[in-house]
Amino acid sequence: MLLLYAVRMVRTGFERSTGPALRRSISRAASGRVVGVFSGMTVAVMLQSATAVTVLAAGFALSGILTTTAGLAVLLGADLGSALVVQFLVFDLSWLIPLLLAVGAWLFLKVGNRTVKQTGRILVGIALVLISLQMIGESTTPLKQAQFMPHIAAYLASDIFTALAVGALLAFLMHSSVATVLMVAAFAQKAVIPLEAAIPLVLGANIGAGFVALWLTRGMDRKARLLPLGNFIFRFAGAIAALLIVTSIQLPLEQVSSLPAQQLVAVHILFNLVLVLVCVPLTSPMAWLVERILPEEASASETEPNAPKSALDQRVFDVPRLALASATRELLRMGEQVEAMARPVMMMLENGSATEIRRLQQMDRNINVIHSDIKLYIAELNRGKLTSEEAEQSLELASFAINLERAGDLVSKNLLERALRLQKSGISFSKEGQLELENMHDRVLANMQLALNVLVSGDVASARELIAEKDMMRQIEKTCHEQHLDRLKSRMPESIESSNAHMEVVRSLKEINSLFAIVGVPILAREGQLRDSRLVPAE
Repeated sequence: MLLLYAVRMVRTGFERSTGPALRRSISRAASGRVVGVFSGMTVAVMLQSATAVTVLAAGFALSGILTTTAGLAVLLGADLGSALVVQFLVFDLSWLIPLLLAVGAWLFLKVGNRTVKQTGRILVGIALVLISLQMIGESTTPLKQAQFMPHIAAYLASDIFTALAVGALLAFLMHSSVATVLMVAAFAQKAVIPLEAAIPLVLGANIGAGFVALWLTRGMDRKARLLPLGNFIFRFAGAIAALLIVTSIQLPLEQVSSLPAQQLVAVHILFNLVLVLVCVPLTSPMAWLVERILPEEASASETEPNAPKSALDQRVFDVPRLALASATRELLRMGEQVEAMARPVMMMLENGSATEIRRLQQMDRNINVIHSDIKLYIAELNRGKLTSEEAEQSLELASFAINLERAGDLVSKNLLERALRLQKSGISFSKEGQLELENMHDRVLANMQLALNVLVSGDVASARELIAEKDMMRQIEKTCHEQHLDRLKSRMPESIESSNAHMEVVRSLKEINSLFAIVGVPILAREGQLRDSRLVPAE
């Protein structure tokens, strides 16, 4: 359990510190299969999870940004990336544990900067992975003397398909091929199970990890489910073929390493590398196959993928606290819709097609519907008997709904419309300007997530961080303006052509950030942690 928790901890750190950049890296895979392989591999190494990459890629496929062919290349690269993570973690890094814990804990607990704090989380997570592997190794040592283990190990070694199924089951139950392979490697290192049994277990873990992605995306629309299905077929067929090969020939594993764990990890990496080399050229036929397996009629919800499913419960008006909780849940869903529309904005500004942009703009209709429903719901609630505290909370929720609706308009009518004009005119930002906007956009997306967390939790410390980020965004806007003016002075052609667009995007991103950040104001006001005004008192 510590191993599972630690792997998740590292993934969370990377998601919170560089999540938008990672998502953008996957979206660029649309430019080609080779780029897709390297994008998937890079993101999987950082997240320590090919499954996480699959879910991200499925979301892009659903929005039309990523084709099935390009998405399958991303997933094959992600499988190889997660295998490389295992190679790093299986090294004897016990000497690093005290340093990782000391530095990581200090960064996480003592530094306020978000990126630095999440770096600390990552370091602590890696330390916990190494500690858990030590614990697994120590706890499995006595199994070598257990009377029943030789029988189990011998059975798995003699029945390779049962071993394959056990490995798949373990990976599915643990929801992590990295954790499963590390655990099997620890067993092999302590001579609890022979390589003849461990190799089928590892190959089975690859199948199980592919099934995890299928399971997690089972409720998504058809376009999202095509990718994990194709990847699962690749993994399953590859594992069966590899199993038949390793049982018919003697692999020269002694030349790789004298340690069983290293030999096992080498097999794992080799399997995923061969899978990339063999299957990347086959992504187009596989895309054709999975589209036949899951035909268009398989998903009735595709005709209206963003149809609202309201959380507003009309039956609880007589219990105001429950009604307010329903309104909060609906606000959370509204905020998530705005975030989903805003997430691909930079990609649309860079090279989005008119079809993709219009598809994103349609989400604003749902946001407007939710906004109207929340206002009417709160107005109806205020006709009843509310305490002063409940009445104040209802007004705060209505105010935040107005802010979210305005943020949705900024994304749809300002940013996405600007993207359409840029694509029609063939104008693009300079490399420096593009990087500035991407960094600002990443920060806004992270603050959106923080704001929605504050909406649900009411946490004072998070609210303070949110308001601090609002002030920081003001400084970022000023810096962007100064750097843009410097580029205009140097008469950079791209900066001159895209000047109006650049300034408009900066203003819109800052305003969207402010509209989300306002959710923290009433929380801090109740705690007496806000000034009444930023003005210096008049003399």
